[in-house]
Amino acid sequence: MNKRWFLQQTDQQSVQNLYESLRINRTLCTLLVQRGILTYEEAKKFFRPSLDEHLYDPFLMQDMDRAVERIDRAIRNKEKILVYGDYDVDGTTAVALVYSFLKDLYYDVDYYLPDRYREGYGVSFESIDWAHQNGFTLIIAPGLWHKHIDQIDRALELGIDFIVCDHHRPDKQLPNAHAVLDPKRPDCTYPFEELSGCGIGFKLIQAIASLHAIPFKRIVRYLDLVVVSIAADIVSITDENRLLAHHGLKILNKSPRPGLRSLIELNTPNRQMTISDIVFTIAPRLNAAGRIDDAKHAVRLLITQEGNIAKQNADVLQEQNTKRKLIDSDITEEAFKLIEDDPNYNERKSTVMYQSHWHKGVIGIIASRLAEKYYRPTIVMTLSNGIVAGSARSIPGFDIYNGIESCSDLLTQYGGHKYAAGLTLLEENVTEFISRFEAEVARTLNDDMLIPEISIDAELHARDINQTFYNILKQFAPFGPGNMRPVFMMRHLSDTGWSSAVGNNHLRLSARQENSSIILKGIGYNMGDKLPYIKSGGLFDIAFTLEENTYNHQTTLQLNLKDIKESTSQPFDGEVHYIDDLSFG
Repeated sequence: MNKRWFLQQTDQQSVQNLYESLRINRTLCTLLVQRGILTYEEAKKFFRPSLDEHLYDPFLMQDMDRAVERIDRAIRNKEKILVYGDYDVDGTTAVALVYSFLKDLYYDVDYYLPDRYREGYGVSFESIDWAHQNGFTLIIAPGLWHKHIDQIDRALELGIDFIVCDHHRPDKQLPNAHAVLDPKRPDCTYPFEELSGCGIGFKLIQAIASLHAIPFKRIVRYLDLVVVSIAADIVSITDENRLLAHHGLKILNKSPRPGLRSLIELNTPNRQMTISDIVFTIAPRLNAAGRIDDAKHAVRLLITQEGNIAKQNADVLQEQNTKRKLIDSDITEEAFKLIEDDPNYNERKSTVMYQSHWHKGVIGIIASRLAEKYYRPTIVMTLSNGIVAGSARSIPGFDIYNGIESCSDLLTQYGGHKYAAGLTLLEENVTEFISRFEAEVARTLNDDMLIPEISIDAELHARDINQTFYNILKQFAPFGPGNMRPVFMMRHLSDTGWSSAVGNNHLRLSARQENSSIILKGIGYNMGDKLPYIKSGGLFDIAFTLEENTYNHQTTLQLNLKDIKESTSQPFDGEVHYIDDLSFG
């Protein structure tokens, strides 16, 4: 699929001002300005995020005082407290965090996760009745939608108070909970809106700790859970999330809880974990518990302090993830075949698929794969206990939550974010929903948005690429939404004669830039089809990210290619300045 390249425009006066303050490579200053960093102090906060200086007061969040007071009252009155969460990674980490913290503080605490197939997403009437029968009078629900109004009303009738910790967009009507913690509430003035559900759980325990004079270092140890939720839930890694992720990664790499350590040792031993590693190794295995069997396996893994028990639970999740991969591989192939056999597919702006026999636990993964391959807003649906459940994924520029909301009269439930959402509906409404959603996408999506775009942060010359430049660049991590790994472009390259195809259609690049003797080496995954043009002798431009590659105990810089195009423009010739490192007094 052809891709459009878009070179970001950056205010050059702001770049110059920042350069005069930091005296680092101007390209690095450009990257900082693109991230809204305009001053020395803002750069210091970005490169040296401090929990002592930069963590926000949790009581700035609407209803936090009510939540803390209710939990304190429950402890004083010896009430039974239930921590209720979802079966995805954000839900299981949030339950593990709040439950573990409260269990250290108070003896009568338990947790509950709904069964994906029997109860569905969120708070079920069955769970409310179970809580009542077992004597619980307070439910803390980190990471759940506020849409469960009827269920929470039922809890109130039975004498159960609710504290909802949500990070989704709220409806106009909030539930009758004792407290609703959500920085996206219109009446909430908390400085940062993009916390994960587990992140809001962390703010809750931060507030409780301050009330009970619990040393801050006792809650910092929970940041390994928070960074896993941030990575898995694909929330913005800016502001407070970046602070939490930065320090969470430190704990994950130095002294993670036994369960996470066991997963790491099974899959990525002897390496420093990154956000990407969490997304591709830890998150799928935690998710596999709720997709294939019971999400409680994931919580048990995350709350245990016993190494042997952690290893046993990690082995269970590893086996469940293997089963999950087999299931989603079969369904993915079936979905691809259905699309390829559909003569009308190319006329549509969306991908909406319904197959009643598909496994509910993997439809989110299938939706992601279809959105990536066909580059359309995508919803994948299946039948579960007589109700159609769907998982939605979008493409840049299209708000899939709004698209789903436009069809809300056909749905029994929906919720989510701009780029990912979930929904349920009756089977008799599926055909009309597919038609209405397609019409809404066609109305709001222009054709240009269906062409994948590579956003280029800056242009580099071959001489820019050295270890000094990279040492500062890697301090931009952790990378993720809002702070993606910078993508660069370089113009007028030619093959050295040593470029080749490797593996399964991958490109091993060896090239020089025009008027430069520096040999550039890179890898282009699934780009082996570009080799004939590279070998033809023509000049080409590349889009790439920079990374370190270790081979035979030697580490070198490598270009990770994102796209290659025929050169059509003038070569870049810019001024370059270097210093050895960043230093903040």
